[in-house]
Amino acid sequence: MKFYNSMGPNPQVVRMFMAEKGISLDTQEVDLMAGENRQEAHMKRNPSGQMPALELDDGSYLSEISVICEYLEEKNPDSPLFGSTPEERAETRMWTRKIDLNICEPMGTGFRAGEGFPLFKDRIPVFEETSAPMKKVAAHYLSWLNDQMAGKDYICGDRFSYADIHLYCWVAFAGSVGQPLDAGWRNIAAWMERVGSRESASA
Repeated sequence: MKFYNSMGPNPQVVRMFMAEKGISLDTQEVDLMAGENRQEAHMKRNPSGQMPALELDDGSYLSEISVICEYLEEKNPDSPLFGSTPEERAETRMWTRKIDLNICEPMGTGFRAGEGFPLFKDRIPVFEETSAPMKKVAAHYLSWLNDQMAGKDYICGDRFSYADIHLYCWVAFAGSVGQPLDAGWRNIAAWMERVGSRESASA
């Protein structure tokens, strides 16, 4: 297998997941700033032109970070990060869906239409007027999640999971591009510190 890597939160999710699992793959860098991900070679790997991508042993490709990580977990089932039982896996997927749809996607849209507009305006449809509203949506649901995190170490209680990795990478990225955490979200701040102290967080 080969992992096609670049800057940005999505590739970091997969890198952090692999670090937690002790997975090492042949890796090829794709220059996102130069638009290499929009050139023919990468479009054959992922027709949407997004990052990252995983080339399988049969020459086919996977994209979408949750799908890539679930595939890697199925191939490397020890130390599961999606869960050890159907119930745990369902819980992880449920929280990942809530986090991705309500927090990470609005964060990403807010960035691409705001600070990232000069980079993305000629690559994908982006509308500057959507930046502020999308950032507010992400903040609303982060505030909601802060309340949900009361008394919990991780998104799924005392069990560190893929959901934590997914959210951590996106919140860390957003904080560097104009979407800092609200000082009142103490549960989220404590969780960020907890996850950020893991060796995998630097992957």
